[in-house]
Amino acid sequence: MADSHDHEKELDKIILKSPALLKYILETSCYPREHELLKQLRDATLEKYQFWSLMNVPVDEGLLLSMLLKMMNAKKTLELGVFTGYSLLTTALALPNDGKITAIDPDKEAYEFGLPFIQKAGVDHKINYFASDAFTVLNDLIKSGKEEGSFDFAFVDADKENYLNYHELLMKLVKVGGIIAYDNTLWFGTVAQLEENVKELALRKGRSNVVEVNNFLAADPRVELALVSIGDGLTLCRRLY
Repeated sequence: MADSHDHEKELDKIILKSPALLKYILETSCYPREHELLKQLRDATLEKYQFWSLMNVPVDEGLLLSMLLKMMNAKKTLELGVFTGYSLLTTALALPNDGKITAIDPDKEAYEFGLPFIQKAGVDHKINYFASDAFTVLNDLIKSGKEEGSFDFAFVDADKENYLNYHELLMKLVKVGGIIAYDNTLWFGTVAQLEENVKELALRKGRSNVVEVNNFLAADPRVELALVSIGDGLTLCRRLY
């Protein structure tokens, strides 16, 4: 049985109506399948960052991403927003030995906190990390003339106000048939609330950005879409052309 703090942060972002139901899912299907080094990284992040540890994806979402990457036979991916690297380590474990991840996050300190867990898992050779804003790296990849349409998958868990700007760049870099995954697209459930009913200022600002993103993606004919009610909401966009 998992310790109570194991699902404390997952419960903070619950979309399910019943915390007991999420607890059942985590303890029955997720924690027993979680890689030991992912668990160690999750626990260490919770201890160091406490509230902000919720910036990492929850265990059930990590398992979904891992399976999706394997089903796609993905080998080359992008990650915008790394934090301490739970989703990054999830991806690195799922990719084949010659897989490559371009990981971007200006917070080098948080990345380096999680790096020993990635190294211990023996997958650090798959990661090319940039301590940078995403626009610089993405535009450089496009300008190189060699990278457009070469990525199988992109995971975006960064600043919500720029999701749509990232989308246009990623639609050039991710291949036709590839997937772009946007995290936090249900934004603590506030997308279904009236803006004036969202009391916390930070949540209200994020809500308006996420609602704009959701409306745009739903109408974007260039992608096939699935908004998955897992974690804080995960939108999968499969590039059609």
